[in-house]
Amino acid sequence: MASKAIRNGVLSLRIFTLLALAASIVLMALNNFDNVDGSKTNFTDLIAYRYVVAAAGIGFVYTLIQIPFAIYNVVKEKRLIRNGWLQVFDFYGDKVVAFLLATGVGVGFGVSFELKRGSGDSKKFLNRGNISTGLLFVGFVYMAFLSIFSSIRFSSSKGFFK
Repeated sequence: MASKAIRNGVLSLRIFTLLALAASIVLMALNNFDNVDGSKTNFTDLIAYRYVVAAAGIGFVYTLIQIPFAIYNVVKEKRLIRNGWLQVFDFYGDKVVAFLLATGVGVGFGVSFELKRGSGDSKKFLNRGNISTGLLFVGFVYMAFLSIFSSIRFSSSKGFFK
C-alpha cells in the first residue's frame, strides 16, 4: 500500500513542480517597468532574470518529459523500462535540475535584493521578480523531494517503487 502512495506522491510532486515553474515563467515574462523617460524595462534587460527564466524553462521541459513516465508508473504499477536506464536518468536528472533551479533562485533573489537598495521607482518590477523567483523556489523544493525519491529508487532494488 505504501508503494502506491509513494508513486502517487511522485506524480503529484511532478505536476506541482510543473505548475510552479510554469507560473514562474509566465509571471517573469509579464514583468515590465515604465521608466520616467518613457522607455520600458523588461525582464530580458537583466541577465539574472533571463537566467531565472532559463532555469525555470529547463526544469519545466524536464518535468514535462518525466510526467508520462510517472503516469505510467501509477497506472500500471510498474516502471515503463525495466533495464534500469530510466532510474539512472531519474537519479541524475532530478539532481541536476534541482541544482539548476537552486542557482536560479539564488540569482533571482540576489539581483532583486541588490537592486532594491538603490532604485526607488522600479520596486514593483523587482517585487514581481521576487514573486517569480519565489515560485521558482517552490519548484526547487518539489524537485528536491523528487530527488530524494529517485535516490531511494536508484539505491534500492527492492525499495518502495517496485
